[in-house]
Amino acid sequence: MSTTRVDTVRLQTVVKSFWESAALMSGVELGLFTVISQGNDSIESAAAAMGIEAENAERLMTVLTAMTLLERNGDTFSNAPDVERFLVQGSPSYAGPWMLFGKPAWDEWGKLSEHLRQPKSAQKVLGKYDDTFTVERAREYHAATYSIGMGAARRFHKQVDLSGRKRIMDLGGGSGCYCITAATTHPDITAVVLDLPSVVVVAREFIEENGVADRVTAEPCDFTADALLTDADVAIMASNLPIYSREIVAGVVQRVHDALLPGGEFHLIGEILDDDRRGPIAPALWGLSEAVSGSTGLAHSEGDVIGYFDKAGFSNVVANEFIPGTLTRITGVKS
Repeated sequence: MSTTRVDTVRLQTVVKSFWESAALMSGVELGLFTVISQGNDSIESAAAAMGIEAENAERLMTVLTAMTLLERNGDTFSNAPDVERFLVQGSPSYAGPWMLFGKPAWDEWGKLSEHLRQPKSAQKVLGKYDDTFTVERAREYHAATYSIGMGAARRFHKQVDLSGRKRIMDLGGGSGCYCITAATTHPDITAVVLDLPSVVVVAREFIEENGVADRVTAEPCDFTADALLTDADVAIMASNLPIYSREIVAGVVQRVHDALLPGGEFHLIGEILDDDRRGPIAPALWGLSEAVSGSTGLAHSEGDVIGYFDKAGFSNVVANEFIPGTLTRITGVKS
């Protein structure tokens, strides 16, 4: 009878995974992936282009190769396909700022146990998105999220045909990616981004920059409490689900149902757990991050969200895979 020996390798790998995060972030910050793409494909030439010592470039590039972010052929290196597409500055799909998005919370994640010991009375509805979320912070935040948001918006409009629809309200729409893409895809659609006052300032900048200010606006709104538009036939709520508790999300879904025009459709795109609540890991981590933010939010399951839709009175409620392992799109129609 053979038994598999249990060791600590897996545990050690997980506990040191933040070392890998640091290596990737440094690759972005130092411009390593960009200089390699430009032809500085040896340790020495990459080091010179980054302005660091060759030994330090070797250390970093060895780790990134082991992480399969770089590919090595003898003494030369190249970027892995996803790195080449998303982490080379100047590329239309450059997502470097998004890779650094979580870095400001680095120290707070090191205090996770302390955050988890906080009583419920210390939690806030919006966590970090409170009165201290200034225009400057909103601008920095959405500079990081804009590129990844536009990619998600383009994916949404490839999956969902809004032909014949007239007006969108985007709850917590941030930089306005979904509305901007809708306006450039459908010439008859108008749209409104509903978000915090500080975010609205930034959203208007992105809307103006994309040349759709004649049909897309942004208005201050706490969509958990304030009145919603009553002339919209499409509602979108994307990538902010774990910020809120079950009670709040259920209330928002009900309020959206009541505000939509008859026949209107609601698309909730979020980091959603499988019904057995065993994963995926990404939604689980987003839920855990709300402990660090000090909010009431947590990870919701697919069954949870479908239940919110059913209870609110939506029909034809369907769960659709949006980004595998990361985002699910739940849709419903107001009868």
